[in-house]
Amino acid sequence: MAKATKEVQEITDENTQDFNAHIEGQDFVFKVTRGEYNSLVNVLGPGNKVNAFHNFLVSTVSDDGKEALVKILANKPGSEITIGTNIYEAYTPDLNVVVKKL
Repeated sequence: MAKATKEVQEITDENTQDFNAHIEGQDFVFKVTRGEYNSLVNVLGPGNKVNAFHNFLVSTVSDDGKEALVKILANKPGSEITIGTNIYEAYTPDLNVVVKKL
């Protein structure tokens, strides 16, 4: 049983990535997990992208950068989309996929 738990932990660790972002003259650290990434993708429907990215960024930024990030998000219209898209794309792996119709 312990071995199974360890394997799950290793998979979880591989799916967590840290990102440094320099925004408005300040440095921020974002820790993105697979669960947070998946939650963002699941709510990115046709509407309400601003709230989805806002929640994603606030939940992944380091505690010491949270207050400054919230100020930027409040004072810079569209910053949720700009910052969130960059973190989202940095987390998403580069895959070479070719699909052919049969």
